Amino acid sequence: MCGIVGAVAERNIEKILIEGLKRLEYRGYDSAGIAIINNDQALQRIRSQGKVKELENALTQSLFHGNTGIAHTRWATHGVPAEHNAHPFISGDEIALVHNGIIENHDELRNDLIKKGYKFTSETDTETIVHLLHYHFAQTGDLLSATQEAIKKLEGAYALGIISSRYPERLLAVRHGSPLVIGKGIGENFIASDPLALLSVTQQFIYLEDHDIADLSRDKIQIHAKNKVVERKLHTLEINCDAIERGEHRHYMSKEIAEQPQSIATSLEERIGKTHLLEGVFGAQAKDVFPRVKQVQLVACGTSYHAALVARYWLEGVAGISCAVEVASEFRYRKHVIQPNTLFVCLSQSGETADTLAALRIAKSTGYLATLAICNVPESSLVRESDIHFMTRAGIEIGVASTKAFTTQLTALLMLTLALGKLNQLTPETEARLVAELHNLPKIAEAVLTLNPLIAKLATHFADKSHALFLGRGAMYPIALEGALKLKEISYIHAEGYPAGELKHGPLALVDTHMPVIAIAPDDELLEKLKSNLHEVRARGGELFVFTNNVASIRENNTHLHIVEMPTIDPILAPIIYTIPLQLLAYHVAVLKGTDVDQPRNLAKSVTVE
Repeated sequence: MCGIVGAVAERNIEKILIEGLKRLEYRGYDSAGIAIINNDQALQRIRSQGKVKELENALTQSLFHGNTGIAHTRWATHGVPAEHNAHPFISGDEIALVHNGIIENHDELRNDLIKKGYKFTSETDTETIVHLLHYHFAQTGDLLSATQEAIKKLEGAYALGIISSRYPERLLAVRHGSPLVIGKGIGENFIASDPLALLSVTQQFIYLEDHDIADLSRDKIQIHAKNKVVERKLHTLEINCDAIERGEHRHYMSKEIAEQPQSIATSLEERIGKTHLLEGVFGAQAKDVFPRVKQVQLVACGTSYHAALVARYWLEGVAGISCAVEVASEFRYRKHVIQPNTLFVCLSQSGETADTLAALRIAKSTGYLATLAICNVPESSLVRESDIHFMTRAGIEIGVASTKAFTTQLTALLMLTLALGKLNQLTPETEARLVAELHNLPKIAEAVLTLNPLIAKLATHFADKSHALFLGRGAMYPIALEGALKLKEISYIHAEGYPAGELKHGPLALVDTHMPVIAIAPDDELLEKLKSNLHEVRARGGELFVFTNNVASIRENNTHLHIVEMPTIDPILAPIIYTIPLQLLAYHVAVLKGTDVDQPRNLAKSVTVE
């Protein structure tokens, strides 16, 4: 989960690389570094612990100019965050390398290289790659051949950027299981982990595929796969650079919470008619696959997993189709019993989540009817490798704690429910009612955002707390999980989500005046059941924060009861709306506690390693 940027150009590239790292800082911010081939055709490197700003400050104190270089921002896996563990790594004073991913056989490689006389200065797996590359470079004298030989010995996932002082106008890029793109310029070319890093210099991109080795110079791009020269499609990315700026917002998370009404509206555009889901919104292949679907298997990680849990309630309750949900990191390591005509559905904001990608690849070879990816990033690995794909259209999301990607995933999953339900038990009347609610969804999301000042005041009750409990019933249980995840991610408060009915089976022992309890309580058929659980909390002195659209049934004279009145919405769509105030609560608590909202400690946005 690190960020890579590289360039070979006719101009000084220092500022380009630093700007790219800033835009990739969501991928890692434990340390950063840059290496260039300077005007004397020698490797020059600067590394620093901490965020990219520390590296930028270090660069102002040195002469650092060159036309070819690589840069990196790190999220620590092997070795603590420290300058000596920061990338780029150099071997023999002539090869520099940056790496994203994990080399699983690095211990074996390290021992072999030590025997060959190489000395290691870090605890990282990456240093084994650069010394292995140097060893083969010494044998062949050719950078491309050395790279081809070196990667034959690597086990794991990796993206590499490589430069050599012997070839000052070449930049090599290698992809195997970790994302890497080429940015095509005029008289200059670039590489990056994410196209966002390069939007200031180009909008034309080539997405490398697994096993690709790209050999770049200023005016040439040559891609090798399995020792053959191959062609890869050139894509034009139509993204306004303003989309990746915070604007008037203090944090990206605040901006992205506020963008949710528009993101939801965009996700619905040209997909729903006045009374029905439009035909063909899941693509031509879906027309052949969906009528045969008897069961759905949903696989995802983190926030996307919570969206999948909500979808299980919809698919079984609305569409009448059996649904199983599993965390991708568990799915990939167990044996499966696959029922006939099961649709495999994977969810990921980035489309590069390592565990979800691995689960998809297993699914493609184990007898599923078809694979469907629900994703926010076109041309991502998940999208390219799935039989069917459906884009959530959330727009660029930079804050590590996912917000608009989650609500647009839910919106997409509800549309999937309608598409499958129409072929099963969903009546035209129910479809028309739900589509009408979808049309109103962006406006209702706007109404929820007006609660922001009230929620900011409630957040003060959490500033000195160390624990919190979130409760929900039915489809609100996954929303309780999501609310707890948001709070723990960015405020570092230990928070747990529970089905409210499980309260007396253990969690009630934790409830006292120091344990705030957040209840998600829409006016549905489970509200009365939930109210009895709330009485259990209040009887133990717990402080309650209740989000509901039925205030009259909740309100009682109690100084430890706080109610946030929510807009009325069909209970089926309520999970989408009720997640927004929980995002706001987590945000304001984190601001009060002074944490790094957009880049919480130990986390990264795109989890491209196991």
